[in-house]
Amino acid sequence: MPDSTNNESPVSVSLRPVTPADREFLVAVYGGTRAAELAQVNWDAAGKAAFVRWQFELQDKEYRQRYPDARYDVILVDGVPAGRIWVGVDEKQIRLLDIAITPQFQNRGVGTYLLRQLMAEATETKKVLRHMVFVLNDNAHRFYERLGFVVIEDLGGYKHMEWVPGQSSTAS
Repeated sequence: MPDSTNNESPVSVSLRPVTPADREFLVAVYGGTRAAELAQVNWDAAGKAAFVRWQFELQDKEYRQRYPDARYDVILVDGVPAGRIWVGVDEKQIRLLDIAITPQFQNRGVGTYLLRQLMAEATETKKVLRHMVFVLNDNAHRFYERLGFVVIEDLGGYKHMEWVPGQSSTAS
């Protein structure tokens, strides 16, 4: 994905492949996605940090096994690391495996821009775009619905959502 200033925010959004030097940043980003859950447990900071690292390593291993050719990128906003995006592609679909943007870069159009890029790729390649959304994440669910995603399967803890080129609204 090229470096470009998107039409929805005044920031420059780009991607670069993950490197081993990004590991601690990626663990911190992952930890941010689990903050609400961890706020509910009575663990000390070291216990929470160990849990986050363990969960991150398990997730990373699973994604790399299931999607060995996926794109694993650091999201850059104005050249500053701002999050992560993992995208798997096969003959039938583009699978948004994970996207996480750190709080200081949220609500600036970054996620919308990146999803619109994936939607353009899906349109160009004539593939569906799919993503799993945690059922308790109402903000994410509404975000994907605004972009035209629909729930195709309710898996209890997750909603499997899909955007089909030419069939869904892209209004925001």
